[in-house]
Amino acid sequence: MHVPPNTIAVWSDLGCPWSHVTVWRLHDARRRLGLEGRVRFDHHAFPLELFNSEPTPRSHVDVEAPVARTLAPRAGWQPWSAPDSSWPVTLLPPMEAVQAAKLQSLEASEALDRGLRRALYGESRCISLRHVILEVASETDVVDVAALAEALDDGRARSALMADWAVAQGEEVRGSAHVFAPDGANDENPGITIGWEDDGSPNGRYWIEADEPAAIDDLVRRAAG
Repeated sequence: MHVPPNTIAVWSDLGCPWSHVTVWRLHDARRRLGLEGRVRFDHHAFPLELFNSEPTPRSHVDVEAPVARTLAPRAGWQPWSAPDSSWPVTLLPPMEAVQAAKLQSLEASEALDRGLRRALYGESRCISLRHVILEVASETDVVDVAALAEALDDGRARSALMADWAVAQGEEVRGSAHVFAPDGANDENPGITIGWEDDGSPNGRYWIEADEPAAIDDLVRRAAG
């Protein structure tokens, strides 16, 4: 996995609560360590719906999210409050949009990725929809919304999304979220060990076996050189 200096590569699915935790912790660590403007996040798609050949079910997220929330309570969470029919049936369009924003800058893609996660987990917005994606983009300070709309409409970033999926099917990227530093250090859900058991319910029971938040700090420092 080649990662440029001063960059962290983040492979994730927008619909994965664990990746919401990791991305929030990355932003928080970069700010606390005074490395904003020095370390960038390069977002790549780990599209679970393509691996599973089905949408990520809300019932699954409803089981994972309350446990994930304990790891990053300030990341913005609320139970889904919109109609059931508004739950995103696909997250490929917003993940494509993050790649399209990357054509503007990594800063733009970072901002859009974070805004889309907030919209899904904290505001119950259907981020599958084009107009919602553009609304979220307009709420950032750095995304050129007109350029993003043009890129979505002509599909120029779709090949990047599918190229990510091709890489994600290999052996290097193990799941959502998997984080890579320039020196080769990497970890899936850095510092977090997730427990699961089949308790007879449809999606099983999750818990946190171990949590070492300093693992994220270490990766950010490594990216800074």
